[in-house]
Amino acid sequence: MAYIKSAALEETGYVVLDRYNQELDPKEWLDIEFVDWKSSGETQFAPLASAFGDIECNGFWNHKPPRTDKDGVWVQSQIEKAPNLTRRAQEPGANVGRCRVIELQPNNYADALYNLHQDDNNRLNPDGTGWVVRGFFNLTDDKDSYFVLRDNRTDPSVEYRIALPAGAQLIVDTQRLWHAAAHNGTEPRYCLITSWESGPALDAYIEKYNGVARVPNVEVPQEILDAGQAEQTRRLAARAAALAARGVAETSVMSEA
Repeated sequence: MAYIKSAALEETGYVVLDRYNQELDPKEWLDIEFVDWKSSGETQFAPLASAFGDIECNGFWNHKPPRTDKDGVWVQSQIEKAPNLTRRAQEPGANVGRCRVIELQPNNYADALYNLHQDDNNRLNPDGTGWVVRGFFNLTDDKDSYFVLRDNRTDPSVEYRIALPAGAQLIVDTQRLWHAAAHNGTEPRYCLITSWESGPALDAYIEKYNGVARVPNVEVPQEILDAGQAEQTRRLAARAAALAARGVAETSVMSEA
């Protein structure tokens, strides 16, 4: 199928934008309502836009009528408490699907590797329309944490590790790249995640904020990388064995988060 995609994401599957001055904004994420919704790690989410403007996080294709992750409805009670977060999500002028703040509890590199997943962004997306990608705006100052991106879930030969200080801004083709965060902290990490439709508006936004397709990897000691890879292998094998014992075949991990 042929979709409209952003050329800026073609090389690596991600771009990093100019850093946002997060310190100027109030901590609106502390005021909005979160609901239990599991993604990669111990998480919950606060939706700003959902399928019908309710405080819920389900994929749009699980509603009636089912549709792709576009034309999200803003949750009035949430956006009244978070006008700055809403403004940032709307700034590109691209079609917005799901938009929410994630709360991630501390984890480590091995956890991130085990939690790597791809997003099911484009289910029911009509041919010839814009491919849905996601923006990640880090809200808390997680200086020791980083986003892990891979072309292949279990192959470390192509692995991008993107730093997550306050104000870090990424756009990622999360249906192409396996992704999860290694959050080496003591407090929860908060990040604004927005589904955007690719097209001229999003391309202009990426250009405006000087999106680059490659940044230096966060340096991680080799022994941690090796131990994390070994632990991923062990956990995935244990999971496959547990599923096999129940007569269930292991499948590719695709998340609705």
